Amino acid sequence: MKTILLIEDDADMRDNTAEILELANYRVLKAENGRKGIELARREKPDLVLCDIMMPELDGYSVLHMLGRDPATAELPFIFLSAKAERGDVRKGMELGADDYLTKPFEESELLNAIEGRLKRSELFRKGFDEGFGGLNKFMDQARGLEALKDLSKDRKTRKLPQKEVLFHEGDELRQVPFLISGKVRTFKINNDGKEFVTGLLAAGDFIGYMGLLENGRALETAEALEPCEVALIPREDLLALLYKDRDVSIRFIKMLAHDVKEKEQHLLQLAYASVRQRVAHALLRVHDRYAGSAEPGLGVKISREDLATIVGTATESLIRCLTDLKEEGLIDSQGREIRIKDKARLEKLAQR
Repeated sequence: MKTILLIEDDADMRDNTAEILELANYRVLKAENGRKGIELARREKPDLVLCDIMMPELDGYSVLHMLGRDPATAELPFIFLSAKAERGDVRKGMELGADDYLTKPFEESELLNAIEGRLKRSELFRKGFDEGFGGLNKFMDQARGLEALKDLSKDRKTRKLPQKEVLFHEGDELRQVPFLISGKVRTFKINNDGKEFVTGLLAAGDFIGYMGLLENGRALETAEALEPCEVALIPREDLLALLYKDRDVSIRFIKMLAHDVKEKEQHLLQLAYASVRQRVAHALLRVHDRYAGSAEPGLGVKISREDLATIVGTATESLIRCLTDLKEEGLIDSQGREIRIKDKARLEKLAQR
């Protein structure tokens, strides 16, 4: 049973609306003002919020703003209920991040349809992107069904890359944002001495280079295929429209950005303070987690020694010596390009020293 938080200062309106929702098989939480509504939202984590605008203590705009600032409630679908029907009021609510706006008095069917649509849409975005092009198409096509996104182009070209081919170079203009359908890609930067610094390891289901798109429209790093790949090329305007017009998509991309920043921070700390042996252990775990997913440690990952050395930030010869030591100690095994983790617990302990 889905839970709806109803924030409404008018007792009759609150009770009547709650009755409609309960008859439709929703669990209803009621709050008579904005402050109590925020407390309930943080404590109960409802599936959707219905909120009046003009209320004592804290108005609906402030409620939306405060819930949006809290990571625990930022993704809650939010619908305004108000007698204010001026175009400026509607625009203000939507610009603040509201998902819908119903003007009182409203029909019972209008209310229930708005709630059902928002809950279905919220469920879609919580699931995220499925791996592969089919998942991307499903995500984009369902997003297009929303009124704000109905004019997006459906043109999604694909491109196949052999191993070692560069998708784009640092500084290139990004007219399209690549979405990795299959294969593995690494991103890296090159310093003035020509040394490579790996900034990301990407797998099926990842967008490539989107940080540059948000920054200035130019690639912040170089992207190269670690193995044969296929990418979908998403028109830049399509993705920007999703980000600017839809709160759910914006939140998802903020989370992606935050994850990328955190991962890069950890990698920089490893390079600055960890020994080569620690960095190799950390890189092996990172590559396994990224490309083997939830598979058991015994499942190998294929990567060249040269590519692994750039991730570690050391010479290939030093990497090979370290891999030999780890193999002799029973932490890993290798055959050709494939490296298998045999003792993940010990490898994790080594990486954290």
